[in-house]
Amino acid sequence: MALMDTRAGRASGRFASAWRRAARAILVALAASAAAGDSAGQPPESLDALAHRALATIEGELAVPGLKAPVEVIRDEWGVPHIYAENDDDLFFAQGYVMAQDRLWQMEMWRRWREGRLAEVFGPEALDYDRRTRLMMFRGPFDETEWTSYHPDAHRLFTAHANGVNAFIEQNRDNLPVEFQLTGVEPEPWTAETAVLRWAALGVPSVRGHALHEMQLALNVARYGAEEANRRFAPDPWDDLVVPDGLDVSIITEDILDAMRAGDGDPFTAGRLPALEIVEPYRDLVSPREPRAARVLPGVVATEGSNNWVMTGARSPTGVPILANDPHRRIEMPALRYFVHLNAPGWNVIGGGEPPFAGVDAGSNASMAWGFTFAGTDMVDVYVEELHPDEPDLVRWQDGWEPLRVIEEEIPVKGRDPEPIVLKFSRHGPVFYEDLENGVAYAVRSVVQEPGTAAYKGSFQLAQAESCADFFDRAMHWLVPTHSLVCGDADGNIALQVTGLTPDRDGWNGRLPVPGNGDYEWKGFREDLPREFNPERGYVATANNNVHPPGYEGRPVFYHSSRGVETSRIARLHQILGAGETLSVDDHKGIQHDAKLLAAERDIPAFQGWTSDDPDVEWARGLIAGWDAIVSSESAAGALYVRWNAEVDDAARDAETPEAERQALIEQGLTAAIARLTRELGPDREEWRHGRVHASALQHMFVPEFDLPAVERPGGFGAINATGANFRRIIDLADPDRSVASNAPGQSAQPGSPFYGNLAENLGNGQYFPLLYTREAVEEHATHRLTLRPGGR
Repeated sequence: MALMDTRAGRASGRFASAWRRAARAILVALAASAAAGDSAGQPPESLDALAHRALATIEGELAVPGLKAPVEVIRDEWGVPHIYAENDDDLFFAQGYVMAQDRLWQMEMWRRWREGRLAEVFGPEALDYDRRTRLMMFRGPFDETEWTSYHPDAHRLFTAHANGVNAFIEQNRDNLPVEFQLTGVEPEPWTAETAVLRWAALGVPSVRGHALHEMQLALNVARYGAEEANRRFAPDPWDDLVVPDGLDVSIITEDILDAMRAGDGDPFTAGRLPALEIVEPYRDLVSPREPRAARVLPGVVATEGSNNWVMTGARSPTGVPILANDPHRRIEMPALRYFVHLNAPGWNVIGGGEPPFAGVDAGSNASMAWGFTFAGTDMVDVYVEELHPDEPDLVRWQDGWEPLRVIEEEIPVKGRDPEPIVLKFSRHGPVFYEDLENGVAYAVRSVVQEPGTAAYKGSFQLAQAESCADFFDRAMHWLVPTHSLVCGDADGNIALQVTGLTPDRDGWNGRLPVPGNGDYEWKGFREDLPREFNPERGYVATANNNVHPPGYEGRPVFYHSSRGVETSRIARLHQILGAGETLSVDDHKGIQHDAKLLAAERDIPAFQGWTSDDPDVEWARGLIAGWDAIVSSESAAGALYVRWNAEVDDAARDAETPEAERQALIEQGLTAAIARLTRELGPDREEWRHGRVHASALQHMFVPEFDLPAVERPGGFGAINATGANFRRIIDLADPDRSVASNAPGQSAQPGSPFYGNLAENLGNGQYFPLLYTREAVEEHATHRLTLRPGGR
């Protein structure tokens, strides 16, 4: 028999009961009616007025229950809060409070996603995401091993952060941010556990060797054989693919992959969720949104990746290292990340991070700075569990059978009865697909089921590091995501440490699914991850590339694919950084905004030395032939090239293709590019420019009236200045006040705030703001001063 763990109470007990939800709905309706003047026969107030009334207080004094002593919050000209507290409980309490002031709606959506509660507000269309989250979520125990992995005081600090969030919510129940008022959604209390909710997905972005990739490779082995499937994947470093003994790839189908993709990934990607319902009396104030797929402008690919580098002091004008980092993610509004400065005894760290906005994910202190890019250690394995022929809730383990663990839950669903779900788990992890016809079930073992694997929370250790030598041990607490962390310190040292809780697979490498009978088990976790300290080249740089250092003799910790994987960013970085020049902060700004395409530089000669009989094609050919391969915002040649690159037959680049045929293919590609640009940008070629092709939309989640104009941008398509580049830092360790940053469109997610869209144009104009560190510099640029005092209710 299966082990039954009926947890409907656990799942739904933390949600409001039916009568309480009904009572709340009545209260929300009454409050909305009163706020809009409905009961007095007055027309609803305007959206702008509603948003302005909901703005958080960022000036003056507030009495806040839960504080031990006063806390000062100084917002500078660019909206960065500098929080000064007398103790670390108050420091993280105030961070939670301030984050709720500026980003509570974003935090609420993040929490619902990570708790499997989206359907409660979005309806049945969100059920796939909730099922997947609940299957893959970390279910404890939340014990000392979990908390101390992040920091010796993590539980206390995360509790303080949650208390700060809750204090803001309770003080503003009658005037929550405008999105809550428009939808009737009510935020619920946070706990310390909220801050450590996991990335719960089969295609989790923390790993490149994730479950979907394993299954896709296995499907290709079934189609083409191991040798050809491996050739197509082109692993880097190279590995001769070996099919594990006992794995039957012939039974793996596209149906399994389709089931794996359902509910995986980011639900807030354009078009995946329905529009939220606007409650009365505000319905007529909000214009209907076009389908959310339209949020991505024509032709723009939401590139994700990252760049980081750090130069030794010998390559800096001051003799002290400079560190640069720009982790890439989807451009959205509000921005994914947020800058904050945390100052209390034992803490003086500045930087930014993403929800749940506890601590600083990428930051610097007085002694050192760190930055990250995705590395790609393989942190997931798919296990094929053999089912008992008569009792399908029993699975093979060694010479016998053992029961699956079964959990039953209910998912609250907007507008209908709760959805019952049954979740199954083998000893290896969640069962994501059962194939009863072939007598197998597929389970995934992922490190996110292990203690200490909340994303980025190893940063709490790094925030108090004193040097790059100190950095190495602290970096090993950074268990998820898998990252290439770089470090620079004020003593002149630079370093690299690859991080990520990486399974030790003795005798196998995890590239394909394995039988779950006990022959392929993790032996623990590896500690021999690649690192460098003060390399002779004078710099460390990574860009999601293979970062096994030269001479690395250990077993590979990842297998990147060199097929279809863009590597021009790291190649271009080596071109620039390897030239041996001394580089200032301004020079590093230019590097982060470098828009040269190495692929275009290689292709341009193919457009030279011939002419086309078609005048339109000849016009386009001539532009590209004389182009410098830099995709500036104004470049018509850049727009033509990126569209040609998307349309041309691959044989046009093949040296074995006959020259006449290659030219014909190039012309065909240009014809297609011209037609596409005409559709996208119109017939007036004077208006064709790369910035229009590479524009980033800045649209509110569901209120068109709160949208900001799209920003035309240079770069993308393989440039260092990538499509997803927004959150940027350049840290001068000789003088922290010379450090700079960018993060568009603004720090605040509250429409009407002075910091809602004040940084939007930085996406396209290459501008930064000062990342102020010393109290003197902060005071010089202070614009809003808020004192939080103990007391109140």
